[in-house]
Amino acid sequence: MTDYPHIQLFIDGHWREGSGARSLPVHNPATAQVMGQVACAETQDLAEAVAAAERGFEVWRRTSAFERYKIMRKAAQLLRDRADLVARLMTLEQGKPLGEAKMEIMAGADTIDWFAEEGRRAYGRVIPARQHDVYQLVVKEPVGPVAAFTPWNFPINQIVRKLSAALAAGCSIIVKAPEETPASPAELIRTFIDAGVPAGVVNLVYGDPAHISSYLIADPAIRKISFTGSTPVGKQLAAMAGLHMKRMTMELGGHAPVVIFDDADVALAAKTMAASKFRNAGQVCVSPTRFLVQEGIYKEFVEQFVMHAQKLQVGSGLDAATTMGPLANPRRMAAMHNMLADAQHHNANLKTGGKPVGTTGNFWEPTVITELNTSAKAMNEEPFGPMALINPFATFDDAVREANRLPFGLAAYAWTRSARTAQQIASSIQTGMITINHLGLGMPETPFGGVKDSGYGSEGGTEALEAYMNPKFVSQAGLG
Repeated sequence: MTDYPHIQLFIDGHWREGSGARSLPVHNPATAQVMGQVACAETQDLAEAVAAAERGFEVWRRTSAFERYKIMRKAAQLLRDRADLVARLMTLEQGKPLGEAKMEIMAGADTIDWFAEEGRRAYGRVIPARQHDVYQLVVKEPVGPVAAFTPWNFPINQIVRKLSAALAAGCSIIVKAPEETPASPAELIRTFIDAGVPAGVVNLVYGDPAHISSYLIADPAIRKISFTGSTPVGKQLAAMAGLHMKRMTMELGGHAPVVIFDDADVALAAKTMAASKFRNAGQVCVSPTRFLVQEGIYKEFVEQFVMHAQKLQVGSGLDAATTMGPLANPRRMAAMHNMLADAQHHNANLKTGGKPVGTTGNFWEPTVITELNTSAKAMNEEPFGPMALINPFATFDDAVREANRLPFGLAAYAWTRSARTAQQIASSIQTGMITINHLGLGMPETPFGGVKDSGYGSEGGTEALEAYMNPKFVSQAGLG
């Protein structure tokens, strides 16, 4: 593919190769062909990135919130202006349909805008003193250089939250972006550079994930870690960060329950949830996966959901007719094979899908499985692919028991016409986020994060900005 660029590191204001001149191939998931190469960082490159981030932090922390705001707003506009270019690169490397890629980019620009504005309102406070002529202040200071680790499923979205919050707070950052989808993150970084972010404030590296994470987390100059990815890897990084007393935000895996009550609008719930389930081929941390449908409407819901799944057009994300692209890599194909074989071993009903599409690329049919018992692998491990699991339930308590059974608690969904039931399910499910009767997750101004094994901290809302700032108490008496 001649229109796919060679991807370099960005360290201390310069695009460059790694010091060892190593690179990794980048594959197109729709064709399995190698499109290009991405440079790999060595220890020397990481040391230089950390040193650059230290210098950049001293400059950026002294840049006024208003000046940071202007630069960030310019970056957001540049990202919008370049959306068509960046969307094509994202589809080539990640697979999602072009429309979904562009939507992700435009949402990323909105995220930059929101954090730019919020950085101007990172207020402290005055605490009334117990003594006369004493002023007690709380001021907010940036925590320091940040190391951010991001996955391949949303190459812009997962970085832009961390990057925007860090810069709005006055921190510098080293982004370790995914090697499988490196071009769109590089273009995101380019918008900030072209907008005028000083050298060293933003750095971008690729390479061996274990080597990069162990080096950056242990370096004393790095004061904050933000990671999005699987729960097992997140636990390893959190343990490493804990040894060095590093502040952390962990947005980890989920296995989202969807509770649909007898009084729900079945047609709307089936249409909305099918679109959400198969978005990005199900490779979404908040993807609705375990559907719990009350017995009175179970058959009707399954029929309508299957109908919507069967209407999806699977193909290359560059094809205008495609509504679901390929899985991002062969590992996800293997996982789908494994999950399906295990489900069939547990006597599940395969309603639709369940096999690869074609012989080239990572294409898998939208798959719907019903009556799968809780000992099956897919009921306990997030499929992270186009697989929906639908089971009936009898009572409210039955639904809550199953929704809370797993150690995950990232997102949940519910459908009901009853205000009382909506309030009860919202308070009963152990989750960081729940959306009822619509899709309402992931806006820049709202919290985004989980509980239990799904992590801690927020990647959205004012809570996200607070994670990049230290409160400092100042008590001063008059000397006159």
